[in-house]
Parts: sequence; structure tokens; C-alpha cells
Amino acid sequence: MSKQWTTVLIAASLALTLVSAPALAFKSQYKMSMVVGPNTAWGMGAQRFADLVKERTDGKINIKVYYSGALFAGKQTNEFTLLRQGVADFSLASTINWSPQVKELNLFSLPFFFPDHASLDAVVQGKAGDQIFARLDRLGVKPLAWGENGFRQLTNSRHEIAAPADLADLKIRVVGSKLFIDTFQALGANPTAMPYSEALTALQQGVVDGQENPVGGVIVPYKLWQYSQKYLTVWNYVVDPLIYAVNGREWKAFSPEIKKVLLQSAQDAARYQKALARVGLDDGAALAYLKEQHEAPDVTDPYGVLEKNGVTVTRLDADQLAAFKKKVAPVVDKWTDTIGADLVDTARTDQKQAQ
Repeated sequence: MSKQWTTVLIAASLALTLVSAPALAFKSQYKMSMVVGPNTAWGMGAQRFADLVKERTDGKINIKVYYSGALFAGKQTNEFTLLRQGVADFSLASTINWSPQVKELNLFSLPFFFPDHASLDAVVQGKAGDQIFARLDRLGVKPLAWGENGFRQLTNSRHEIAAPADLADLKIRVVGSKLFIDTFQALGANPTAMPYSEALTALQQGVVDGQENPVGGVIVPYKLWQYSQKYLTVWNYVVDPLIYAVNGREWKAFSPEIKKVLLQSAQDAARYQKALARVGLDDGAALAYLKEQHEAPDVTDPYGVLEKNGVTVTRLDADQLAAFKKKVAPVVDKWTDTIGADLVDTARTDQKQAQ
């Protein structure tokens, strides 16, 4: 069925329900939380969701996206709590930012656990992904769909990094997650936790030497080469899935028909958002899908953009990656216990079954 017919059928079904059912008490505006700005795949995916919901509910649900941490004053690791409390009604959030409150989400930050997109897809679409969504639901947040920020790569202003020794004493900005701090300490670096709202200034002023973020999601859109980040290491050390979600109380208040619209809109927006995040970083499927949707992304070769702007791109081979993995093996063991060995084992099984 075409996207146009799907939209028509959803709208028609909803219209009939609204006519026959008692009037629903909608807010004049719903708030959606975002960490980064609108010019990213992440931000565009949030706006696509808001647009689809407004269209498919005939304007009954109007969602305003609050970019750049506006709802949580830049303290991104508070976002899950604020969504539970209803400060935000909706969110498109990083699993990293929610992991201090939801230990299971640290699964995606286990260093070198997810080598590629296929391994990630197997987990979020498998039993482990279902278990994580069920956990969030029990905690008062209804997950709707998986999005993606991407694999996080390392940049710095000092020199090329191709071995753990190259990280010695480098000041690396990381998110406020103890797992990230443990990982970079194990690699010999000096990790500094700070909100992303402060990171660009810290890079510009030399307070930190480097940072780690997805290429397509953050490094290229924010032009980090303009902040002295002239060296980039491609190592896929952790991945950063996103979650479309709604406050649990709001979810329960919606009718079954509205819930169906929200779920379908999140899934449609997520497919678009993930394609934007993977353009130029996968086997070409993301770009092919966007072309089918008559979308023309501004950047289709993110590594080419980096190199054009004077960034040295270092791609680690299997032997080089093995040296990093050996260093962080104790971190993986420690955090497997924190996350839950059963969930980690389930994720490994999901990956094996997808091979």
C-alpha cells in the first residue's frame, strides 16, 4: 500500500471515530523534547513525527518540538525523568541520555558490542529490543519506535589516534554517563562529562581536546572542523539508538484510534529519520529510500565532506580495533553485570540469529 493511501485511510478512520465518539480533551499544544538542533537527522526526524501526527489527526494533536535542550535547560541526562513527570509530552531521545535512569539502555554503550548496522537492527528488532521497550513502559514512558543517531566516532584537535596509546591524557568530552567515563579511563584518556550545550564552547576554547559523536548526526551538521577537530577516528565503538516516546499518562488518555495514529506516525518518521542518519554510511539503502520519497539530503558523503574540510580520517583495521577491545574488556564485564547478564545474552542471541 502506498504512503499516500496509508495516510488517507488513517485520516478517514480517525475522522469517523471523532464524529461518533464523545469529544476528546486535547491539549492546545504538546511539547516534544530534543537534545540537538533542527538541522540534524535527529531533529528532522522529530519534526517529521510532529508533522505526520498533526496531518493525520486533522490538527487535533499539535506537537511543538523544543530543540537544543530547551525543556531540560541543557541537562540532557535529566530528560527521561522530565518525560515521566510530564514536563515533556513526547520525546525523540538518545538511549545514552536515558541510561542513568534506565540501566538496561547502557547495552548500546557497551564498547565494541555493535560492530555494524546489521548487529544493531537485529537487537532493536529482536527479543532484547522488546524487553527494553517493556521496561520503559513499566517505568511510565511509552516507547513508540526506534530511531538512530548513529555510530559514535572520535575527533580531536591534537593528533591522529590509531592505537590506545594515542589517547594518553587527551581531554575528551563525554556525556554524563559513568560507562563512558569508565571506557575512556580504561583507554588512558581524561574524560570530561558535560552537556552538549557546553561542548562546542569547550572545544573552541581548548578546555577539552576532543569529543565522540556520530558523523552524520553531529560532527558534520555542527561542522566540528571549525572547532579545531582536525582528526577523526572511525572505530564504531558504541552506537546511539534513539527512541520515539510519549509520557505514559498521556498515552493512557488517548483513544485507541489516536494511539494507532501515534504508533504509525512514529514508525514512518523513524524510517525516514534512520535513513537520514545512515546516508553515506551504509550500503546505499538509506539514500535509495530517500530518493524514493523524493528527498534530497544535503550530504550524501559525510567522510568526503570531512576530508574536503581538512580533517584527517583514520579508519581502524581489525588488528587495531583488537587493541582497543582488549583495553576495555574489563569495562564490558563490569557493565554487563549492571545492565543485566540475561539482557546482554539475549542481545547476543539476537545478533547470532540474524547472521
